[in-house]
Amino acid sequence: MTKNLTKGSPMRLILSFGIPVLFGYLFQQLYNVVDTAIVGKTLGGAALAAVGATGSINFLVVGFCAGVCGGFAIPVAQHFGAENHQELRRCTASGVWLCLIIGAALTAATVLLCDVILTAMNTPADIYQRSYSYIVTIFAGLPAFFLYNFCAGILRSLGDSRTPVIWLIVSSLVNIALDVLFILTFHLDVFGAALATVLAQALAGVGCLVRMVRGYPILRTEAGDWRWDRRRMGELCLMGLPMGLQYSITAVGSVMIQTAVNGLGTVYVTSVTAATKVSMFLCCPFDAMGSTMATYGGQNVGAGRWERLHQGLRSCVSLGAAYSALSLGALLVLADPLIMLFLDAGSASLLPLARQYLFINALFFFPLSLVNIVRFMIQGMGFSPLATLAGVLEMAARAGLAFLVPAFGFTAACFASPAAWIMADLFLLPAYFFCYRKLTCPDRPLLPRKKTMGENCSCDHSA
Repeated sequence: MTKNLTKGSPMRLILSFGIPVLFGYLFQQLYNVVDTAIVGKTLGGAALAAVGATGSINFLVVGFCAGVCGGFAIPVAQHFGAENHQELRRCTASGVWLCLIIGAALTAATVLLCDVILTAMNTPADIYQRSYSYIVTIFAGLPAFFLYNFCAGILRSLGDSRTPVIWLIVSSLVNIALDVLFILTFHLDVFGAALATVLAQALAGVGCLVRMVRGYPILRTEAGDWRWDRRRMGELCLMGLPMGLQYSITAVGSVMIQTAVNGLGTVYVTSVTAATKVSMFLCCPFDAMGSTMATYGGQNVGAGRWERLHQGLRSCVSLGAAYSALSLGALLVLADPLIMLFLDAGSASLLPLARQYLFINALFFFPLSLVNIVRFMIQGMGFSPLATLAGVLEMAARAGLAFLVPAFGFTAACFASPAAWIMADLFLLPAYFFCYRKLTCPDRPLLPRKKTMGENCSCDHSA
């Protein structure tokens, strides 16, 4: 089930690899969709607002986890492309050690500081206790998120984008069943929704781990592979931590926007929550394109196939443009019924606010597609620290709009994410060509290649 992305039509490979990844993201979003739909429909708008008020901090912490694990998988993809299986196994083993250490530290810190975080975010008093119950349960379950994201990242780096999807489908069905059981039967309120998500994520992680251990001989480690190697650990951290920080830095801006929206009151929190859930589901293809380009870039860099980087980027950008137009057209017809999936009849008056937020974001989906495609391509090429700077620009844009919310109201909050995407693109597009020139220059070897380092060099060294 491994897939070599260094040979064949880039468009065909991107589609064949990316479609299973897309289904994975869709089912991962289904966790949140089912939680919020059941919460909103059965427990009411206040419970939905309680879950929604934690959305940005949830993204910050869980996004950091996903980014770190994705970064640890990039060297694995590069060594797979270079057919260096021994170093591939050692990178995998080192990644396990780092996930255990970082996961334990992050879980302890977030659980202990949860009360401080919600207070700092100006969480409305009428939903505070429910928000705390929900998010502290998610934080306590972070090891499950590390398990799944690391195992899924390793499998994808080998070209296996199907196994993570299969287990997410299974765990999504389990999540739905547990939601019904915990909320409707045991009356555990929002705590039951969070507990169902954690248990389902753990199931997906265990399934991927079993597949790694039993299904891939090249991942069968020996005792020497588990030795603590500071150089290798440092290289993995150089890839993983910037990717994790990229998510977190981006999320800091989202936290500031969420804090500003919280200050407007529960009505606006509920409206943004409902619209955001629809938007996140629609944006899953962009996330899938990003993950695909990280693996595509990593394998082709490992194999020294420089000419395929431009080809793959052009193909994926074309897909992003087509989907952006299609999704905006679909919203013109389906926006209201989609939003009402997350609002009960008593909250129907919030529909205009939610619709405004959703449409303003959808108008800028193409800049969002570029953010995901180009940034993850840069990371797959081995330049994670550089890609992190795009997250800083996103944070700055969102922070600027957050300061405008008290003066300009809800409209400023609606334009926060579009402004962040445009700012990131202004940096990422020239950054990609900078990284490409660095890779194709024969004076900058990164990994052992099958080709001579200057074979496809596009630089002019005649001077």
